[in-house]
Amino acid sequence: MATARVADDTTDPSEPPTKRQRINDTGEGHDDARNASLEDDVDEEDVEDAYVEEVKASDMYLDTINRAVLDFDFEKVCSVSLSNINTYGCLVCGKYFQGRGRSSYAYSHSIHEDHHVFINLETTKVYVLPDGYPVSDPSLEDISFVLSPSFSKAAISTFSSSFFPTKLSYDLANKAYLPGYVGLNNIKRNDHMNVVIQSLLHVKPLRDYLLLSAFRGKETELLRRFAGLAKKIWNSRLFKSQVSPHEFLQEVNRASAGRFRLEQQGDPVEFLGWLLNNLHKGMGGTKKKDSSIMFSTFQGELRVETQQVLVRPDVGDNEKPRFDIDRDIKSTVSPFLFLSVDLPPPPLFQDAVEKNIIPQVSIHSVLAKYDGKTTQESAGQLRRYKCQHLPPYIILHFKRFTKNAFVEEKNPTIVTFPLRGLDFKDYVDAPASQTSTMYDLVANVTHESVAGTTRNKEDTVWKVHLRAGSGEHEKWFMIQDLIVEEIRKEMIFLGESIIQIWERREDSSNTGSKMSIDSHS
Repeated sequence: MATARVADDTTDPSEPPTKRQRINDTGEGHDDARNASLEDDVDEEDVEDAYVEEVKASDMYLDTINRAVLDFDFEKVCSVSLSNINTYGCLVCGKYFQGRGRSSYAYSHSIHEDHHVFINLETTKVYVLPDGYPVSDPSLEDISFVLSPSFSKAAISTFSSSFFPTKLSYDLANKAYLPGYVGLNNIKRNDHMNVVIQSLLHVKPLRDYLLLSAFRGKETELLRRFAGLAKKIWNSRLFKSQVSPHEFLQEVNRASAGRFRLEQQGDPVEFLGWLLNNLHKGMGGTKKKDSSIMFSTFQGELRVETQQVLVRPDVGDNEKPRFDIDRDIKSTVSPFLFLSVDLPPPPLFQDAVEKNIIPQVSIHSVLAKYDGKTTQESAGQLRRYKCQHLPPYIILHFKRFTKNAFVEEKNPTIVTFPLRGLDFKDYVDAPASQTSTMYDLVANVTHESVAGTTRNKEDTVWKVHLRAGSGEHEKWFMIQDLIVEEIRKEMIFLGESIIQIWERREDSSNTGSKMSIDSHS
């Protein structure tokens, strides 16, 4: 069999590259990437002509592919040169190597380790090395789909159907899982970011936008990697029923200049705020309303009325100061992406068995802050809040942590809430006609740590509750990193909720599934 000519795709014909070559947002490195791609194109055209009649010659190597070791979740860089340019994955051992020319690392690996089948991690095309010819076989389609999943509108519509929880998928080990409800690997201390990722990827408009995306423009690397992670989580053909967010979180670390790191425990609320704004910018969003899917989904408007507290001038020198309230009321309207709610202070006393008394409050009592009547004092001002416009999805943040001069305190108060049918009509000014003020819970992020009122970041556990389906098929799942378990509805409100995402009902007359837990509102 004649050997086809294989062009080198490295910059030095005598030695593979040893320096890390990165493509940054300014475009630096694009020339190298383009040259490497062009050289691959030359290889491909020549090889296809040479082997047009010998496709069957690749069959003996396809048997060496080991799907059990393939993991496309990690950053796609060469395991030797650490370059992300022109990277191939070995389908025998799962390692990544740069190039496929004679002086490339993939070429050397194929000779020294006798591993011959490689996939281009960008184009998903498969080649046999060291011969260099392409392989086109239907049996490889599942590998290409795991590497780069794609979705149709019809497939996505089933994710929101009432019967979706009955549509189980199976991995290579024949383990059942429900697409979209799979565990995320806690690589070091990234569980606080995992719960935010899981929550956002169950917001229907954002999920559908990401699953249908085929980015080729000016979108940021953060947005591209978040879309890639979304497609893996909702993939019904996974080789293993779990996903690692490593590739996305590496970009988070870079884009945030080290503010959010894999090895450091953090605050999910801070990460949520940062991620919402950076995804908005990555989509080309501006300050204008509805300029991105993030704003059209989560942005509302809040009216704030402010009155100044004045010291009365008629008070004598030896008298206690007396205060008046300025009659002038200043009103401003500002946009918001989530609403923060305060919790009542925890009790200072303990019960007979020396255990802290954990109070409970209803969600309506803490939302009263936004009824336009409740007054709050801050920095010499009295303030009242009320929503002017409610978004399709409302994010609530329960403020459990406060800092003083010595420690960061935790408020263990339990908030009770319905899973469906939370009415926000008392917290919005004259909602538009035909617009429902009834919301159903989509995601609930909870915090667990040692007992007491002092925050202990080292022993913190973050969990998220997610809804699947509706009606008689409705289920709730608790996800803690790689642990995915179905949970009883009555147990959900018992945790220390930090973040909740509520979805507006399309039809206000639809009361949803009737559940006894609705009485907890």
